Amino acid sequence: MRKFLGNKAAILLFTLPALLLYTVIVFYPILQTFYRSTFEWDGLSEGTFIFLDNYIRLFQDSIFYTSLYNGLVFAAILAFVQIGIGTVLAFAVAEGFRGSKILRISYFIPVVLSITVVCQLWLAMYNSEYGLINKVFEALGISYRQDWLTDSKTAIFAIAFVNAWQYMGYQFALLLAAVKSVPEQYLEAARIDGASKFKAHLKITIPMLAETYKFCLVLAITGGLNAFANMFIMTGGGPGNSTYTLTYLMYRSAFRVGEFGYGSAAAAFLVIECLIVTLAINKLIARERITF
Repeated sequence: MRKFLGNKAAILLFTLPALLLYTVIVFYPILQTFYRSTFEWDGLSEGTFIFLDNYIRLFQDSIFYTSLYNGLVFAAILAFVQIGIGTVLAFAVAEGFRGSKILRISYFIPVVLSITVVCQLWLAMYNSEYGLINKVFEALGISYRQDWLTDSKTAIFAIAFVNAWQYMGYQFALLLAAVKSVPEQYLEAARIDGASKFKAHLKITIPMLAETYKFCLVLAITGGLNAFANMFIMTGGGPGNSTYTLTYLMYRSAFRVGEFGYGSAAAAFLVIECLIVTLAINKLIARERITF
């Protein structure tokens, strides 16, 4: 094995197919997007090179800032709901309380459902006339009623919660597996030293989940910044432009308005944004700086 690892030619030979495949599937489309973002192009005819004009226009577009804000709101809600609640439930299930097996199974059901089915379900629940949520307020004697998806102030929060709810089971499964993998003797040693169960988890288990939290955080935040399908199905970007994200702005520019160059600029900015976020998370949650 040591002889094989020292053979650079053999390593290159075995990794080259994967590198080539990754380059063709991932890097080439990204480079093409950056290249096309410097053109005024309708996607069909010959484009005109305009260098950075699409980016200048992007930064002068009020919809861009709305999209940027919505992406950050979406990401924050996903991180809070999926990781926050997922952590609480993962610890609860790991402790093996009564009914934990049912919760473990039922919690993952929304993940395997089609996003169209989930959106249609929540469209009915959010309905201002007969929706379940307003009916619950009514049953509790609360006069509060809300047009969840037609009010520009609440629409993005309502949509983000649907996405967070659907994929919370995925984060929960990752966190539960990580919690179960922590060696029991570490917790036993802490308890012998007089630490309570809560303090033992706080000082030992959670720091040992750093790599899992890093992965979950990257998934949640980049998933929020990339959000598209929920607003496409539930609001079509409305009311007005209030639920636009950068992905929706890209879709509208490229496929509805026929401005592929401008849409590519939005996509290129999204790539840079996700890259910065991923690098920042990796920098902030560095395992070597975590103490137990």
